Amino acid sequence: MGIIAKNVGKIFGTPPVQALSDISLEIKSGEFVSLTGRSGAGKSTLLYVLSSLDNPTEGSVEISGHEITKMDSEELYRFRNQKMGFVFQFHYLIAELTAIQNVMMPALKYHEEKKRRPRAEMLLEQFGLKDKLQRYPRQLSGGEQQRLAIARALIMEPLYLFADEPTGALDTTNAETVMNILRDCSVKDGMTVIMVTHDPDFSKMAQREIRLADGRVVD
Repeated sequence: MGIIAKNVGKIFGTPPVQALSDISLEIKSGEFVSLTGRSGAGKSTLLYVLSSLDNPTEGSVEISGHEITKMDSEELYRFRNQKMGFVFQFHYLIAELTAIQNVMMPALKYHEEKKRRPRAEMLLEQFGLKDKLQRYPRQLSGGEQQRLAIARALIMEPLYLFADEPTGALDTTNAETVMNILRDCSVKDGMTVIMVTHDPDFSKMAQREIRLADGRVVD
């Protein structure tokens, strides 16, 4: 069913600043979409609103037929954890946990450690981290840490993956590796991927680009 946003607006602060204005769009199931635009255009704000991490001031957002703007906090929390994965510019790994333990963190909430362990090992092998299962984040390179964060986001087999500048802190080689992983999530696994990026080459790797300027979608 995908994601449908209708007349979405977002206002911050006092005095009020209009970060998003009257945005209506549809992202189809399995589509890989990039959100682009200059700094301050509203890319990350839109990603957070579409992913339920922030509420719109105006309008509505529907995901898989559910209007998330009408869900209570408990219902939204469960929906988010079961349907969505998140990747950010910084990995937010837990320093005291090993690689495999970090990947398994989302499974702990549902007591699915045993069930998800084979998938965790498969993801780490797929991302070139098979021999790093017992290493701590400080023992991994920046690229390896970001791949680990993506594996964590994928452990619960989400329908939607939201990525906010996932390559922003990486060198070119590692950035390309991460982009290929995200593309495979859509093309091979049928996952809906929404990614914020400032890199025009990476934005072209998506099936569709949604460009923002001054909080509005532009052609």
